[in-house]
Amino acid sequence: MRKVNQYKWAVWPALLAGAMLAAGCSTTGSKASDNAQGVSFPNPSHSSVPEGLFVNLENLRKVSPGMTKKQLYALIGHPRFDEGVIGVRKWNYIFNFRKSDGSGDYFSCQYQIIFNKQDLAEQFYWKPEACKAVLEMHHAAPKPAPVVMPAQPIRLSSDAMFGFDSAKLTDQGHQQLDALLQQVRSASAVENIDVVGYTDRIGSDSYNMKLSKKRAEAVRDYLVQGGVPADAIQVEGRGKADPVVQCPKQARAKLIACLAPNRRVELSGIAKPAH
Repeated sequence: MRKVNQYKWAVWPALLAGAMLAAGCSTTGSKASDNAQGVSFPNPSHSSVPEGLFVNLENLRKVSPGMTKKQLYALIGHPRFDEGVIGVRKWNYIFNFRKSDGSGDYFSCQYQIIFNKQDLAEQFYWKPEACKAVLEMHHAAPKPAPVVMPAQPIRLSSDAMFGFDSAKLTDQGHQQLDALLQQVRSASAVENIDVVGYTDRIGSDSYNMKLSKKRAEAVRDYLVQGGVPADAIQVEGRGKADPVVQCPKQARAKLIACLAPNRRVELSGIAKPAH
């Protein structure tokens, strides 16, 4: 892991440039710092952990005037400059913070808490002063991986979705597509969704091609109504191509039942998760 020099206490342009325009370095509710008037920080080399420690940023944001030493200890730990608890008016820390550019580098800041006579936190200071910008820093959330639909196409039985020799969705077909929509509704965009319709071998090739495409279009239209962008869906009818099962010649009713797996609609593609 790379590390910037934490003891030169330079201002890190990417994170802190804007903060340098702000006056003072005390946190909300405390006095602005003025190093020329007596605010001093110990030499980092005098710390028992001179390389600094990573602090929970959410806990650090909770620090506020009026807190007791016990409360502060629970939030950000004890100071690392051989400072005690009873009668001590200053606590000093060296905190490390991840840079927001995703590089894995980090920078260090000195942090000081001043207590009043009642041992309640009263003032808060940073070195360099611009370091207080870390309280406003938001770590970039990791980029979510694409939501990939199953490697094998999602195969929906056309007999369950449509009446025999029909391209009109049944109630059961609506239910099947509703379940499918739940897989992609959390996505902000859907890419390359292919909807392919098939028939069995019964009937003419031209008729089956038209029927298979009409069924694919019916599925596409339902997905679009459910919120999937129309331009993300491609439809195709392949008629009796690519049969799943082979059935011998037999009585028509039995042949229709045997060929049922070939009457299907298949979906495949990739969905991008919402940000």
